[in-house]
Amino acid sequence: MLGCQHVHQVAGDRRAGFYRPRAQSRHTSGPGGTVLEAYQWSELPSGTAGRTLSLVFLLPFMLSNMTFWMRPAGGGRQSGVTALCRLLALTLTLLYALTAAGVVLDLLGWTCLGSSRCLAGRGWLSWLAGRPVGLRLALLALVPFAAVALVWLLSARQVRSYGSSRLPTANPQDAHFTALDRWDVSPTAKRLRAIHVAAAFLTLDLVLLAARAAAGASVAVIVLSALTGALLATCVVLLCFSGALEPTSTDSTTDRMPVVLHVVAGGLTVATLGAVAMEPVRWPRSNGLPRYDAIVAIVFVAQTALLVALAVLVLWRPGGRDRRPALLHGLGAVIVATVAAGLAGALSGELVYRTASLLSGATFVLRPSDPAVPAPAYRWAILAFFLTTIAGAATWAIIILSARADRRRTAEAIVTRDYPAPPPEATTQVQRVRKVVIRASLTEQLGSLGIAYACLTVIGLAAGVLALAGLEPGPLVQDRLGVPSGAVSVVMAIGSYMILAVVGGLLVVGLFPHETAGFRRYGGVLWDIGTFWPHAAHPFAPPCYTDRAIPELTDRICRLVRRYDGVVLSGHSHGSVILAATVLRLPPEVRRRVALLTYASPLKRLYAQLHPAYFGEPVLHEIGDRIGWRWLNLWSDTDPIGGWIFSGHRPEDPPLRPSPAALVDRRLRDPENVLPQSGESAPPRVKGHMPNESDDRYAAAVRELADRLRADRGQRGRGPDHRAA
Repeated sequence: MLGCQHVHQVAGDRRAGFYRPRAQSRHTSGPGGTVLEAYQWSELPSGTAGRTLSLVFLLPFMLSNMTFWMRPAGGGRQSGVTALCRLLALTLTLLYALTAAGVVLDLLGWTCLGSSRCLAGRGWLSWLAGRPVGLRLALLALVPFAAVALVWLLSARQVRSYGSSRLPTANPQDAHFTALDRWDVSPTAKRLRAIHVAAAFLTLDLVLLAARAAAGASVAVIVLSALTGALLATCVVLLCFSGALEPTSTDSTTDRMPVVLHVVAGGLTVATLGAVAMEPVRWPRSNGLPRYDAIVAIVFVAQTALLVALAVLVLWRPGGRDRRPALLHGLGAVIVATVAAGLAGALSGELVYRTASLLSGATFVLRPSDPAVPAPAYRWAILAFFLTTIAGAATWAIIILSARADRRRTAEAIVTRDYPAPPPEATTQVQRVRKVVIRASLTEQLGSLGIAYACLTVIGLAAGVLALAGLEPGPLVQDRLGVPSGAVSVVMAIGSYMILAVVGGLLVVGLFPHETAGFRRYGGVLWDIGTFWPHAAHPFAPPCYTDRAIPELTDRICRLVRRYDGVVLSGHSHGSVILAATVLRLPPEVRRRVALLTYASPLKRLYAQLHPAYFGEPVLHEIGDRIGWRWLNLWSDTDPIGGWIFSGHRPEDPPLRPSPAALVDRRLRDPENVLPQSGESAPPRVKGHMPNESDDRYAAAVRELADRLRADRGQRGRGPDHRAA
C-alpha cells in the first residue's frame, strides 16, 4: 500500500496497526503532498494457524451468524426473519451437541461396548464394558458436555480478546441513525451464548433421559424430562422474543438471564447424570442408543421447516411491489442459512460415519452388518450431500453455459468501445482482456447458482423426515428403485470421502494464507467477510475483528483530523466496506474534514444485495451525505468483485445528471492500453481486482480529494499541519 519496504509502525500492535514510510524512504509523501499512512489489519480475521483451524470447524456457525445481517430492509418482516435466523442457529448448536453424543454415547458407550467384536483389541474401552449401562453412559456423557463447554469457553475468551476496544457512542445530535450506527451487540452475544449453552446441555439431558425412559420411566425421570423440555422451550421462546436479547434491553431481570440459565441447566444436568447412573434398571437391547435416532431426525426436520419458513417470509411481498430478483432483497439469508445447515449436517454425518468405520474396521464401505453403524439421519445426510453435490454441479454448469453467449456479447461490446481499432499486434492482448471481462461478469450468475444449490440442499435436508419414519437408505432405495442396497453403501462411502475432501480443502484455504501473501488475498476472503459481522445470531461463531478495527480506525481518524487539513480515507476491496462502516461512526465535526476513495469496492455489487438492511442504497447515500459527497469510487469491467456504487456511467454514455451521487463513480479502462508503453517490451497487465495504488488515475483521484479538503479547510481556517493525510 505504501509502495516501499522501509516502514515503521506509528500506532497499534503486532496484530493490527498503522504504518508510515521511514524518513530515509523515497516515498515519504503521496499524491498531492499527502502524508501516507496505512492500516494493516490482516492478522485480525486470520491470526495464528491454530485459530484458522478453529475457523474451519466453526464455519457453519459463522455462516449462520451472517444470516442475521442479510435480513431484508424495512417492513414488518425483519422481526420474523430475525427469529427464524436465530432458531436456525440454535439447531446448529443442538446438532453439534448431538454429534458429540452420537460418537461417544451411541457408537462408543452403547454399540461398541455391547459388542465383543467391536471390543476386540481395544483395551482402552474394555474397562467400561463390565460396568452397569447407566453408569458408563453417565461417565461417557461427560465428553459431549465437555465439548459444549469448550466452544463456550473459547467463545467467551475470543470476545474478551477485543474487550479493550469499544465503539464510540452514537452522537445524539444526529437527525437519524442508520442500521450500522447500532453496531455494538455485546449484550446480545452474551445472552445468546447463555441460551445456546443451556439448550445444548438440555439436549444432551434429553438424550440420556430418553434412553433411560426406554428402560422404564420412573418418577424422577418423568419430572426431569418435563423440566428439561420446559426449559428447552423457554430457550426457544427467548430467541423469538428480541426484546430479551437486544442491547436496548438492560433491565436487571434480563441481565441476570445468563446466570439463571446456566445454574438451572447445570442443576438439571447433574440430576440427570445421577438418575441415569444410580437407578438400577434393566436396559433394553437395541442396535443403537434408544430414541437417539429420533431426536437427531427431529433436529434435521426442524431445520428443513425453518428454512422453508424463512424463504416464504423473505419472498413475501406485501402489495406485490418491487419484483426484482429476490437475492437483492434478503434471499441471500436463505441461501447462506441453507449452506450452513447443509454443511453442518455433512460434517456431523462424516464425523459419526468415520468413527463408525474406525470402530468396525471397515476399509472403504461401511455395511449394515458391521458392529458400529451411524444413526439413519446421518446416513441420509451423507447420501443427500453426495446427490446434492452432483446435481448442484450439473445445475451450475447449465446456468453458466446458458448465459455464456450473453456474457460474451457484453464483453465484446466493452472491449470494442475501450479499444475501437487495435493494431494487429495487439490482437492477443485484446483477446486476453475479453476473456477476463467474461470471467468477471460471472459474478452476476452467483445469485442463480446459490438459489439452485439452496433448493437442492433443502430437498436433501428433508430426508430427515424419512429418518424420523425409521426408514433406512439402503432398503428403501432397493424397494422403490430396485438399486441394490450394497450400491447405496458404496455411494455413501464416496459421499463420506467427498466431505473429507471438502474439509481438507477448507483447511488448505485456511492455512495457506499464513504462508503466501497472494493466497491470503483470495483464500482468506471468506474469513474476512464472515468475521466482519458481530455475534447477533450464533454466539460460537469466530470473533468479530471489526469490534477492534472500527473503533481503532475511528480513534486514529479523529487524531489525524486535529493535526492535518483533512484525511483522505482510501479503501481497496473489503477495506472499503470497513471504511463505510467507520464513516458512519465518525463525529460530525470529524466527518466535515474527511474524504473517501474506494476502489475495487464490493459495496454495491455484493454487500448492498446480500446485506440490504445494512449496506442498501439508503445507507450508501447516507455515507455520501455525511462526508459532503467528497467521495470517489474507481472501478473496472475486469474486476470480478468490485464495481460501481451509484452509477455505471462510461465515458461514451450520455452526460450524467448533476447529482452528487452520480459523480462518485469513475470507470477505469483496464488495461489502459493494449500496446507496450514506450521503453517496455510487454503491454500493461490486466489488474482486475488487484490493488492499483501505483496507477496514475488513482493518484489523480487522491489529489482531487486532497485539494477539495484543503479548499474546504481554507474557508474555515488552517490546521497545525497544512497537508492532508
